[in-house]
Amino acid sequence: MTDSGRPRPVFDPCLPAGDRALLAAAPELLVAASLPAPPRPHVGAATIAARAVWIPLFALFYGVLPGGWFRVFFLASLDDDDLMGGVTRWGRLPLLAMLLTPAVQVVLLLLGQDEAAAALAAASFAAWAAGAVRHLREPAAARAARELHGRYLLPADFDRPASRLLGRAQRAVDAVLGSQSYRAGLLDAVDNAVLLPREEWAIAGALAEHTRLRREHRAQQPGRLSAEVRALLEPQRRALALSVRSVTGRVEALEDYARRVRDADDAYHEWQVLQRVPEQNARHRDLLAGTVRDDLARAEIRRLADDAQRAEEAFRGGVGHALRAAGDLAVPEPADSGRPAPTRNPR
Repeated sequence: MTDSGRPRPVFDPCLPAGDRALLAAAPELLVAASLPAPPRPHVGAATIAARAVWIPLFALFYGVLPGGWFRVFFLASLDDDDLMGGVTRWGRLPLLAMLLTPAVQVVLLLLGQDEAAAALAAASFAAWAAGAVRHLREPAAARAARELHGRYLLPADFDRPASRLLGRAQRAVDAVLGSQSYRAGLLDAVDNAVLLPREEWAIAGALAEHTRLRREHRAQQPGRLSAEVRALLEPQRRALALSVRSVTGRVEALEDYARRVRDADDAYHEWQVLQRVPEQNARHRDLLAGTVRDDLARAEIRRLADDAQRAEEAFRGGVGHALRAAGDLAVPEPADSGRPAPTRNPR
């Protein structure tokens, strides 16, 4: 869930991790699945002609002439806090080449190595021209947003009822994956890391389809239809309502799983507290023994010793059993319809 309460974008878990990272890093480039896919970039004749002039001039300025020095020392904006910021965006190696190439050329010419100086200039020109062409290509994130359109879902793909259900599912998933039990390895990390994103994607896909169907039903303007036509459309309405109840059941199953994980967190926290009780009791006992020397102190020391023994027995008994039970929590299994069937933890 986002901070605004809207559901976050959902990505097909079958996408390679690199593609998901590209899409997640550039949300402004993503287009809702309910809208047409982004068009392929079109380059007109005027753009091609402009690039045919601009790229050689760019390569000549930075690759052959001492343009890099001019850019650093004369053309940088004095309003910028970092005068080098506009140059270092190319990286250290291009910046170094931009600054050193003219000096090396001058040295070669002074040494009479005209051919070597010309070869260096040609190589530098070609490298900067290739870099400019590469920079003009469609950004990887934009290409991924276009080619993978439909394999990610955005808040715009969901109406208000669907957004509420998806938000509940995402909060449940976040609660499980952010729990102490999960981080401590008490839950099956593989099952949760694989099955929960699949379940989130399946729920999101069903909710996006619900949204599309509800929008189509509203566009039909039922109030303007005759009773006979509305009767023909009634099975569609019932089918949609049944599907909504089915997906709601899947969301409730996730929420129930998240509640049981929270119970496991409580048991784990209690185990951690009890594990520290004997040592803490010993410190309190030593404090009393060293500072208060009367009958009351001796009674308190005996009571703390008894409490320490009881804590040790509890630590070795009931809490360990609670943690073993927490380790058997079931992960909701993605299903085509209805409530997801649980899978047992293999451990």
